[in-house]
Amino acid sequence: MRPALAALASTQAGLFTRQQATDCGYSASEQRALLRPLGPWCPVRRGVYVLREVWESTKPPERLALIDRAVHLTLVVDHMLSHDSAARAHAIPMLRRAEPLAHITRTGIWGSRTDNGVKHHLTRFDLPESVEVDGLRVTRMARTALDLAREHGYLAGLIATDHALHLGTPEAEFEAELARMWCWPYVSMARAAYFDADPGAETIAETLGRTLLVELDLGPVETQFPVRIDDGTIYWCDLRIGNHIVEVDGRIKYLDRAAGGVADVAATEVLLRERRRQLEVCSQGLGMSRLDWRDVYGPGRTAAAVRLRREYAVTAQRFGDQLDPRLAARAAAIRTQHPRRHSA
Repeated sequence: MRPALAALASTQAGLFTRQQATDCGYSASEQRALLRPLGPWCPVRRGVYVLREVWESTKPPERLALIDRAVHLTLVVDHMLSHDSAARAHAIPMLRRAEPLAHITRTGIWGSRTDNGVKHHLTRFDLPESVEVDGLRVTRMARTALDLAREHGYLAGLIATDHALHLGTPEAEFEAELARMWCWPYVSMARAAYFDADPGAETIAETLGRTLLVELDLGPVETQFPVRIDDGTIYWCDLRIGNHIVEVDGRIKYLDRAAGGVADVAATEVLLRERRRQLEVCSQGLGMSRLDWRDVYGPGRTAAAVRLRREYAVTAQRFGDQLDPRLAARAAAIRTQHPRRHSA
């Protein structure tokens, strides 16, 4: 790639347009040759390209973010990325969708339309407040989370709102956005997601695990419950109901950093640590259940609910169905001394 075009592409996540290539000296015939099947240039959208080696080294979920940026490069009307596209820019977790679309919000007659893989959300009013993420103009975190609820339903909104609150997005931002949306379509979904959201959820699996416990209707569910063991170590547990702890395990904790995980030791050592942690937490007068992704999402959720109810019943029989006052007092003291909630 010629230096001028390479410099321009480096500011656009590797993307460049047909016009930009022309401006950098590539003739139409040169461009056709470079775009031949398996050629060095790969089309992302009509008129927007990337080096094939970049495209092929990009994982499928991340390709959607390239498509979002390609859409931005082809639009001449005033706009911002919103909904799913803004969520990808903010790294808000989402459940996978069968037909992912790029989403933009722009001025126009009220409503929305989908055209060539892009959903246009039109507003007769001024465009919403935005923030710049990697050079892209996108809706703010709170607005994005509430838009996901209106677009995809309660669960999508709950996951996004949990994430936004966990990262420190002020509740006032959500309340201001909801006030603006008071008569918009499906705003009830957004309100419900915000009302039920909890900043203690650190992952999408923890959000799904919490909804599973709420559905069991066994009592209030608390996130990030602190337990101090005999040597003074504090463990922050994902979920608590009564005297029962529920830990939601993700694969990421067992994978090393080279594989995209967070483990700094072998998986066997991680498992041994988790086993010791469970024994130490339970030694304080608590029961424990463990969930993984198959338990919180998909067909395994029903069986997991049956198992959780049975395991909780055993704990309630041993320790009662109300949190031990001793553990409650310790947890309150820990939260006062260590206000930042963080999983061990």
